[in-house]
Amino acid sequence: MVRQAPKKKIIRAILPPQKKVAVLGSGSWATALVKMLTDNNVKVYWYIRKEEDKAFIEEKRHNPSYLSSVQFKKRKLTLYNSIDETIKAAEILIFAIPSAFLSSELKQITTSFENKKIISAIKGVIPESLSIIGEHFHNTYGVLWEDIGVIAGPCHAEEIAMERLSYLTVASQNKLLTKTMSKLLSNHYIRVKQSNDVVGTEYAAMLKNIYAIAAGIAHALNYGDNFQSVLMSNAIREMKLFIKDVHRLKRDINNSAYLGDLLVTGYSIFSRNRTFGNMIGKGYTVKAAQFEMNMIAEGYFASKSAKLINSEFRTKTPIIDAVYDILYAGKKPKKVFIKLSKKLN
Repeated sequence: MVRQAPKKKIIRAILPPQKKVAVLGSGSWATALVKMLTDNNVKVYWYIRKEEDKAFIEEKRHNPSYLSSVQFKKRKLTLYNSIDETIKAAEILIFAIPSAFLSSELKQITTSFENKKIISAIKGVIPESLSIIGEHFHNTYGVLWEDIGVIAGPCHAEEIAMERLSYLTVASQNKLLTKTMSKLLSNHYIRVKQSNDVVGTEYAAMLKNIYAIAAGIAHALNYGDNFQSVLMSNAIREMKLFIKDVHRLKRDINNSAYLGDLLVTGYSIFSRNRTFGNMIGKGYTVKAAQFEMNMIAEGYFASKSAKLINSEFRTKTPIIDAVYDILYAGKKPKKVFIKLSKKLN
């Protein structure tokens, strides 16, 4: 499988003067994105799959299932249950649907992506094709690379809800698109950095969730701060090698979109992937942990995808391998981490 990388040429496409923005997805990250945009007085067209959730938000002005403390300005929102109607209404489409379910959602679409800007706020790859989100839209729907962007971390939806100062990275080949998205998202509690590394930031967003699961498992197994620090320093080196093999581009792996996102996801109490790993380390089955969390831990799907992608490149990835062995091969966390500890340095 040959990974398709966008051209390095920076393209300056022209965006329409009126920015009609849609958010597709209704989870915590989608809710946080809607908050950022509407706080900046941006009119948002919001795709909510469940009719009852749509009706609740329209009446009560907050999401009943995620970040319920966030109150929305009703005049800044138009809600849809139809993904087609949402796409038709806007020019910039921000996708925040979990990667495991994106392909099935997209199959419902009958309208065209022509003249649309596609922004991925998804932290994973498409399981069916092992493609990052930008690749999937480019290869499957013919969306030009200059019409594709990424919103990456480091950031937590919960801290956005509390308006704690947070940092984002917006990546695209298209400089005007990155500038536009930066302006739409920036405010007194959001700082935005711009990048042209679409592929690298997407892979980093996927991989950091796997490493956060590893951090959670380590915590549950009573490994201390010293081991956690060694685990994270090895994780960033492993991430660097993986992304370099998949997509060669000059990048500083210590930037916030890579290292920063890894650290906040690996250490934060808000990290659902760390929480998921902690439950696995305590002896929960995957299904039991998923049921109790009632939220998607993208790292679970990402660990299998990364393992399959790496079968082509054969990068040394002992941490990814360890998480995969626990989640998919049924190996005992304690035994796997004893072996892993001998490979870290």
